Amino acid sequence: MRDPYEVLGVPRSADEATIKKAYRKLAKQHHPDANKNDPRSKERFSEITSAYEIVGDKDKRRQFDAGEIGADGKPRFTGFEGFGGAGAGGGMGGGGFRQAGGRATDDILHDIFGDAFSNFASGSARGTRGSRRGGFSGFEGFSTGGAAGAGAASAKGADVMVTARVRLEDIVGSGKVRVTLPNGKTLDAKIPAGFEPGQQLRLKGQGGEGTPPGDAIAILVYEPHALFRPDGYNLRLDLPVTLDEAVLGGKVRVPTLEGAVDMTIPAGVTGSKAFRLRGKGLPDKGGVRGDIFVTPRIVLPDGADAGLEKLMERWREMRPYDVRGPEFSS
Repeated sequence: MRDPYEVLGVPRSADEATIKKAYRKLAKQHHPDANKNDPRSKERFSEITSAYEIVGDKDKRRQFDAGEIGADGKPRFTGFEGFGGAGAGGGMGGGGFRQAGGRATDDILHDIFGDAFSNFASGSARGTRGSRRGGFSGFEGFSTGGAAGAGAASAKGADVMVTARVRLEDIVGSGKVRVTLPNGKTLDAKIPAGFEPGQQLRLKGQGGEGTPPGDAIAILVYEPHALFRPDGYNLRLDLPVTLDEAVLGGKVRVPTLEGAVDMTIPAGVTGSKAFRLRGKGLPDKGGVRGDIFVTPRIVLPDGADAGLEKLMERWREMRPYDVRGPEFSS
């Protein structure tokens, strides 16, 4: 796996804010939902997220920088300190093993191999004396095939990654997002305060089977809305208005995430200016709501209208005006 700093395109000296900004930019750019025609986007997105799992976490970043874990997040094996065979240290003394850093090596191996090593060290199964005479031929009852028997520890379950779509209405309403796991299980999780797309939500123990089980990492994105477009913590809305409403003005009903409200539009709107509904947007980390910016869009009636056409013909003769300026004709 590539160096996580290289994957995110940041230097090793980058601060947390820089790393977070780089991740969100790349996650948004390479998210599979935004690249449905690119079969490699899923692989690239997974690599970006895995890299952020390392350098976006203070403890894991410290361990990676110190060489304690690799780019895959797994510990790096550096060998047993002071451990050597009989030829390296003058042989074994008495009936035991050499000391390593002030601790008997049989204790170290016991921690790793469990009871399988205890049987060997005690002489009950190809014990110390027997191994000296005939040579060591392995731990009795110990297998490298994965199902090692009574003393073997189970492996930790793998983490799994899923995408969860957050509904705008739920951000200001229930505060919950529905997460569907790879095994088909669904659960409702709390939406983080000040939610921004690309955030991760770790669900402890909801990943692959093991001891302990792995976690599920949900990448949160917006569920596309039929009316609203998120713009930071603000929302943008195109509001259809009739020709007479645009010319004469009046009260119109405007939808919000919590129900429609009345808004007065002035006479002579052209769609070049957005109107603000304060406090109807999305909440930031402190709970302060953004605004909804409403842009009127004039919609003409369907089909031909002889009366309207005659009115516009007279208007063109009596009140011609230029809305495009000279830069459009050069």
